[in-house]
Amino acid sequence: MVDRVSSPLPAALEDRVVVADGAMGTMLQSEALTLDDFAGHEGCNEILNVTRPDIVRGVHRACLEAGADAVETNTFGANLPNLADHGIEDRIFELSRVGGAPAREVADEFAEPVRPRFVLGSVGPGTKPPTLDHAPYVEQVKGLLAGGVDAVVVETSQDLLQAKASIVGAKRAMAADGRVVPIIAQVTVETTGTMLFGSEIGAALTALEPLGIDLIGLTCATGPAEMSEHLRQLARQSRVPLSVMPDAGLPQVGPNGARLVGGCCGSRSRASASTGGCASRTSGASVPRPGLGRGPGGRRAVLRARLPRGLLLVRLRGVP
Repeated sequence: MVDRVSSPLPAALEDRVVVADGAMGTMLQSEALTLDDFAGHEGCNEILNVTRPDIVRGVHRACLEAGADAVETNTFGANLPNLADHGIEDRIFELSRVGGAPAREVADEFAEPVRPRFVLGSVGPGTKPPTLDHAPYVEQVKGLLAGGVDAVVVETSQDLLQAKASIVGAKRAMAADGRVVPIIAQVTVETTGTMLFGSEIGAALTALEPLGIDLIGLTCATGPAEMSEHLRQLARQSRVPLSVMPDAGLPQVGPNGARLVGGCCGSRSRASASTGGCASRTSGASVPRPGLGRGPGGRRAVLRARLPRGLLLVRLRGVP
């Protein structure tokens, strides 16, 4: 039997705006890393969880010092296609677990009774077109759960088959582990108006929402302006809270009901400070959920000049 209260994140999201970190890859690339640091696996950031955990901890610490409430694990590429490129596909569980551990350690170091810190387990799309084999994602999420994550983020999904496989794999891992944490599904819509493999945002919602995800949204590829119309469509149709993590810039989304706002590629720890300042000026009104009705007594979330308080996870990767 699974424990559905094993993550403290949902309660925090009900209470306040949660600010998350900047881009792990961007900050790692700013370090003077050598081939030895990568144990010969050049470009495999996940191996740094083993060889240079001090640097990974430093990235997490910098984001938390800047004001973040949540940090994301260095496990974006801890999947079968990516690790197989380096000949270490047998280390999926290990690299996922040790990716969660430093994030958990630093988050607990900064945690306060009135302000806990959270760890988001990153599950990226891999480097090759997906199959419906859920097993690699099961191993990755089992490792993340063992590392102590508070949520799983299926992010930068460009193919709905991959996104579905990740989500189903995550749920199987949770069932096996006996612990359930929220699943946040983030798809990537290109400047063409569709995902890389041709799916529109409505198709993504139709395919992923029935799988029991906890939030759905957009990440990477474009900025706030380009994402706004897709987000408005989600706001009209989604029955789960929304999220948005655009490239480059502060959260500037209009009246579209987003619950999870942030950014992608390029940011450093200072982005958390900028977003934290924005979050601190939010209104005290509670944030309704999309899909709970639009007539008398129904409620619609609105993000205008300020972000409303409530079910909102903020993550900013884009450089202001």
